[in-house]
Amino acid sequence: MPKVLISDAMDSIAEKILLSNKIEVDVKTDYSLEDLIANISIYDGLIVRSATKVTKEIIEKAKNLKIIGRAGAGVDNIDLISAKENNIVVMNTPGGNTNATAEHTLALLLSLYRKISKANITTHNGEWAKKKLKGNEIRGKTLGVIGFGNVGKRFAKICHSLGLRVLIVSKFFDQIKDSFPDYTSSNLNNVLKDADIISFHCKPNKDGSSIINTNEINQMKSNAVIINTARGNLVSEIDLCDAIKNNKIAGAAIDVFDSEPTTKNILFGLENVLLTPHIAASTSEAQIIVAEMVANQFVEYFLKNKVTNSVT
Repeated sequence: MPKVLISDAMDSIAEKILLSNKIEVDVKTDYSLEDLIANISIYDGLIVRSATKVTKEIIEKAKNLKIIGRAGAGVDNIDLISAKENNIVVMNTPGGNTNATAEHTLALLLSLYRKISKANITTHNGEWAKKKLKGNEIRGKTLGVIGFGNVGKRFAKICHSLGLRVLIVSKFFDQIKDSFPDYTSSNLNNVLKDADIISFHCKPNKDGSSIINTNEINQMKSNAVIINTARGNLVSEIDLCDAIKNNKIAGAAIDVFDSEPTTKNILFGLENVLLTPHIAASTSEAQIIVAEMVANQFVEYFLKNKVTNSVT
């Protein structure tokens, strides 16, 4: 009987599906790195979200591990090279949290444009700061969507329906742009100059470098805003901090960080910067979907030797 470890908190549907298919399950969400290294050798499968970092050291100790499943899309927390070298399949659940992430991106945009965070704090403090809280409307603005995967596609659709002009930066989009006549294919340089809003929905550069640094920020409009709900470090935090302090751009909303969990950061406390703790995909609905998806994929692997959504 295969034995699976669920090392991150997720909906209980995953455990129920595995058990109902005669797959043994341990749910250990409080394992330290040392605990995981010490115990990983007894498991045939490992299911994680974003908290567990599946390092080379862990993989090398995982003598019986055949499969790692990510309940979500991003696999930055898994050493894919080591997994491949050790013949371990890594699979994710693309699309499961698409709508949740797109809606959170919209929420950040609207909150930033309408100064919701400041309005909430000042009102709670007994201030009636109405005259200081004049916001902006998103209708008629130009949006640059960087990346056209599931989330980028969903966010673009939502924003177009709200009256925004949508520019897409994606090599993949160029191949299918005839199917999306409402959007305009563009490149990063043009988006930097034209867009009022730049939203990231892409993978990081292969070398881990930021896509947006001071040079790119200097090409942007002074009233432009940046939103990142995709990956940490797509926008240099140091350069973004400098840009906000010097009013080079109007604001930013960030859900993902270079180092997580983030308890100290140079962006903390900055005016016109909204920060959330990597919660774009954290809705009850999305977590049920991804937990169910990854569990069913494990069942298909162990019972039918079928691999679904492999990233290695």
